[in-house]
Amino acid sequence: MPAASAPGLAARLAATRLLAAVVEARTPLDGMTDGQHGHPQYRALDERDRGLVRAILVSALRHRKTIEAMIAERLDRPLPANAHTLSHILHVALAQMLFLDVPDSAAVDLAVEQAKADPRTQRFASLVNAVLRGIGRDKEQALPRLLSATRDAPDWFVRRMEAAYGAAQTDAILAAHRLEPPIDFTVKNDAAGWAEKFGGIVLPTGSVRLAGLDRAVSDLPGYAEGSWWVQDAAAALPAKLMGDVAGKRVADLCAAPGGKTAQLAVAGAKVTAVEISANRLKRLATNLARLGLEAELVSADLTTFEPAEQFEAVLLDAPCSSTGTVRRHPDVLWTKTEADIAKLAEVQRALLGHAARLVKTGGTLVFSNCSLDPLEGENLVRAFLAETPDLSLDPIRPDEIAGIAGFVTPDGFLRTTPAGLPMETAQLSGLDGFFAARLRKL
Repeated sequence: MPAASAPGLAARLAATRLLAAVVEARTPLDGMTDGQHGHPQYRALDERDRGLVRAILVSALRHRKTIEAMIAERLDRPLPANAHTLSHILHVALAQMLFLDVPDSAAVDLAVEQAKADPRTQRFASLVNAVLRGIGRDKEQALPRLLSATRDAPDWFVRRMEAAYGAAQTDAILAAHRLEPPIDFTVKNDAAGWAEKFGGIVLPTGSVRLAGLDRAVSDLPGYAEGSWWVQDAAAALPAKLMGDVAGKRVADLCAAPGGKTAQLAVAGAKVTAVEISANRLKRLATNLARLGLEAELVSADLTTFEPAEQFEAVLLDAPCSSTGTVRRHPDVLWTKTEADIAKLAEVQRALLGHAARLVKTGGTLVFSNCSLDPLEGENLVRAFLAETPDLSLDPIRPDEIAGIAGFVTPDGFLRTTPAGLPMETAQLSGLDGFFAARLRKL
């Protein structure tokens, strides 16, 4: 690999290496860009360059198919099948040229230097120069055309979304994935007051939303006092489906990082938060301490968790493919496969069976996840209920929670997508894709 001598080259080398890890090894981006435990090349950068690397990667993954199409138009023949590093160098450069505030000259020069210094790409340095400079000359015309003609997602994902939602809704979801998502907060009280302090708005569902943030979350008013926590508007809905939980024993399963635990505690529940990961449970404890909230924290595998008595209500926000969070985590579409969705659905089905054992007769079980795929949502719950005679669907009503009418399906499920919740501007619109079902123990 080349020595990172030129100013800015180290950041581009790191971005190229991490992009390769996502696309080739299906490695999630969050872990690699963790400031303490992330990839060594990333951790070696200063904070400014780390921010640039994150921006490059998000843009490159968010627009991967568009960038591929842009490159293809400039080539007489496709890149060699094994020219992975060359492809990543071009994608990193074009993410900057097309979607970031980086001068074309800097992006091109560093990409060419990177190609020249790497034995795997030396012979393609002139191609890199020609392709990037050619795109730079006519990108103002080419980019809008290709954005309108390209779907920035793997073919398997587009196919599954069209089967579930139809072509028009799929296009709306994919369009939302291209936008930087807003930031949502769940507040303990006085949503209107906090929206005014933040310069944001109150959503119909009660969350406070900002279109963007120009400082660290910890620098916002109310952080140290524990007045609020960051939580997407969709993620805040499942806990609300449990109704009045004041004084009730409630279990929050797979609880970290603790947003739903906090909601239930604020609502007056006696919460038992169960999490298999000891590290994630520590993070949950830290979050609750900042918020001044209490819960019983249990480090346990749900499949072997045996409490002394059953709970009046149980919330299972199950691990899933996370395809509903692509706006925030564009690497999801390039690290997951159809096979992963099928495997995760099986895991969720098993966890749902274990969760059902924890609910008292007459009690409530809310199942949720952040997948857009019906195999992990509607289809799973229908199949589970058909096999589980002591549970029945407790249909969600459109009028029981403010702002959810458009998210309630005819069957009484909750289903949100990134194309939902239209607001005054595109930057203030949308929410994560979530599924939730409410069941009753007979």
